[in-house]
Amino acid sequence: MISFISNGLHVPLISYAATDPTLSSLQFPFFLRTTQSDQSQMEAVADIVYFYEWKEVIAIFLDDDYGRNGIAALNDALTNKMLKISYKLPLPINYDITDIMYVLNQSKSLGPRVFVVHINPDSQLRFFNAVHKLKMNGSNYVWLMTDWFSTTLDSFYPKNRSVLSTLEGVVSLRPYIPQSAQKRAFLARWRKLLQNELVHSGLTAYGLYAYDTVWVVARSIDNLLQQGGNISFSLSNMLNGTTSDKLQLGKLKEFDGGGLLMNILSLTNFTGLTGKIHFSQDRNLIGSGYEVINIVKQEIHTVGYWSNFSGLSVLPPKPLQNKETAVTKLNQNLKSVSWPGGKSETPRGWVIGNDERPLRIGFPRRASFTEFVTLNASHNVQGYCIDLFYEARKLVPYDIPFTFLPFGSGLANPDYDAFVNMVATDVFDAAVGDIAIVTNRTRMVDFTQPYVSTGLVIVAPIDTSESSAWVFLKPFTLEMWGVTALSFLIIAVVIWILEHRVNEDFRGPPKRQITTMFLFSFSTLFKTNQENTVSTLGRMVMVVWLFLLLVITSSYTASLTSILTVQQLSSPITGIDSLIASNSLIGYQVGSFAYSYLKDILNIAPSRLKSLRSPEEFEAALRQGSGNGGVMAIVDELPYMELFLQNRTDFGIIGRPFTKSGWGFAFKKDSPLANDMSTAILKLAESGKLQEIHEKWFCQLGCPTDRRKDSVPDQLQLSSFWALYLLSGAVTVLALLIFLLKSIRQYIRYKRNHTDLSSPSNTRCSHVIYSFFDFIDEKEEAIKRIFAQQDNAQPQTNGS
Repeated sequence: MISFISNGLHVPLISYAATDPTLSSLQFPFFLRTTQSDQSQMEAVADIVYFYEWKEVIAIFLDDDYGRNGIAALNDALTNKMLKISYKLPLPINYDITDIMYVLNQSKSLGPRVFVVHINPDSQLRFFNAVHKLKMNGSNYVWLMTDWFSTTLDSFYPKNRSVLSTLEGVVSLRPYIPQSAQKRAFLARWRKLLQNELVHSGLTAYGLYAYDTVWVVARSIDNLLQQGGNISFSLSNMLNGTTSDKLQLGKLKEFDGGGLLMNILSLTNFTGLTGKIHFSQDRNLIGSGYEVINIVKQEIHTVGYWSNFSGLSVLPPKPLQNKETAVTKLNQNLKSVSWPGGKSETPRGWVIGNDERPLRIGFPRRASFTEFVTLNASHNVQGYCIDLFYEARKLVPYDIPFTFLPFGSGLANPDYDAFVNMVATDVFDAAVGDIAIVTNRTRMVDFTQPYVSTGLVIVAPIDTSESSAWVFLKPFTLEMWGVTALSFLIIAVVIWILEHRVNEDFRGPPKRQITTMFLFSFSTLFKTNQENTVSTLGRMVMVVWLFLLLVITSSYTASLTSILTVQQLSSPITGIDSLIASNSLIGYQVGSFAYSYLKDILNIAPSRLKSLRSPEEFEAALRQGSGNGGVMAIVDELPYMELFLQNRTDFGIIGRPFTKSGWGFAFKKDSPLANDMSTAILKLAESGKLQEIHEKWFCQLGCPTDRRKDSVPDQLQLSSFWALYLLSGAVTVLALLIFLLKSIRQYIRYKRNHTDLSSPSNTRCSHVIYSFFDFIDEKEEAIKRIFAQQDNAQPQTNGS
């Protein structure tokens, strides 16, 4: 109100104690602040909260402009760091101990345990008397005070040190005043005044600001007069009609030199008790920052400093360093702090619940697939999800008092979107069950690490009686069939070449030789060949070839067996696209997110979607079919469908899941318990306990198998056997080379003694080739006899 009057009268208003950040606005051009704004102080508080990795705080404040605007500045500073004020608890202006205890009792039932208290200085410290009475000074609590607390302490400390005994572990901010000879001299004079009982309180930072403020005013008025300015006033109508006529504010006169004096004040620049005195463009004192103090064993300890250009540091801010630098958590530091209860370990900053108010955990009261979660006849919650929650809770490093609360009637499956919304609206603190993690739900709550991988699948009737007449061709690809057939031909030719000279079975008329050659090759597949290989090279080739055949036939048999035993779907549905195009009815489970996905994402008309409540209804609807009041297929999450198919062989899963998601537990946004439970779930998965729980509930009669249409084994590719073919080919080529080299050597020896090289006809290339083929067509024994006769004839010739 005074600021409005100052604006109207053009009289500068200077305050050394008004820290409300909104007073710096353009609305009050004649307001000058000679102390630090709460804007800076709340940024310091936010940096402390961020430094200790707390996510949320409770703000207790005075319900006036000073308190509300200060907390608004704190909220902005926390929001910039992705932190928040979870609860705001105001105190009346003229509060008493009863009001304080009422507010503190409210906070005991809340989760956060980091309190930021922003009230006026209180010489009786009534606030902490109430904290002590309510036993809220334990190791779970964090008390962060703004500078009202340090101002209170400085006013009577160290004269009355015993009062600090109830303040153990409190952390507060105190305006930082650099040490100087001028300050030390002034404090020495003040102590003498205290000793002489001329003053009755200690000197606070605001006392030093007040002293400097007097000098700011005196210097500015002196400067005004030196510039020829006059202290004169004139009538003004600026305040007419602003308030009641009884105040007669309209008779007040306007200061003629107000604008000039305000300009001189804004340009002030000198060194006072509090350091350098100069002002920013928004008419705030450019302060030196804050000290971070900690009460330890009835002593005030400085554990660090804060300034807007360096953030948190264990070193005092350097004067006149006005350039802001990038402040990150990596370059922030504070000394060790003693927290309430005397512990040096940083408090967690929140509690999930206590015995008076346990954590409210909702669970879905299902009517079908109760193996996941249900309320049994004894009114105990049980199921796969519940067992998993209990095991994960054991791995969380603190106690979690909780109580289970049902959601749904149990007559039909509940709406899971509404169930998750109960967490977002604070009806439940968490939700446990078969809750799918989908996009619209993640906007409302935080989920844990998925403990089940799932997705939407299609289930349709199947018939195993159908079979194709050409199914025997499916194990091999066309390429594999071609290479295998070519291999038989090559082996036939190679074996004939290697055996023709030494084996009577491979000799005779051309027709007989061709027949024998191919019958021998293909009969190796069935091991019914009556011909035997005689040559060493032929046997070497056959060993490798038979090994290749053994591997190929074994693989073919296994693949064909799998194909013949895999269920073939009789439904015309081959996937989600054909299901959409069919215009047939589609079933979904009541409460599942499948309905919204089919309707909103896939744009299937609601008239085509039919809700089903139980596995029995699933089966009946699938058997009836879409044209007889049933459905063509059911779309639901994979775990439900696996359980449904466990004892039903007439239905199967078509294709693969066409969405990817998982199941998790839901917690309120930014709940720290979500992270701890995620870590616990990962530990369960790594230790194998997660699989044990799954087997306990779903594998008593054999684990559910994924019965999918595309589970037909992939065809055998040539790439799977190329190494064997390469080996067989290499041995075959090697045998042929050895055979040819041996034959050429024999041919040269034979021709050396039986050919007239002087005849031109005998040296022509065509004649040599024909002659070579005629030579290798002869039996090996005949050639050896010729060589033996030549060897016997040569000694006789030499003897004669």
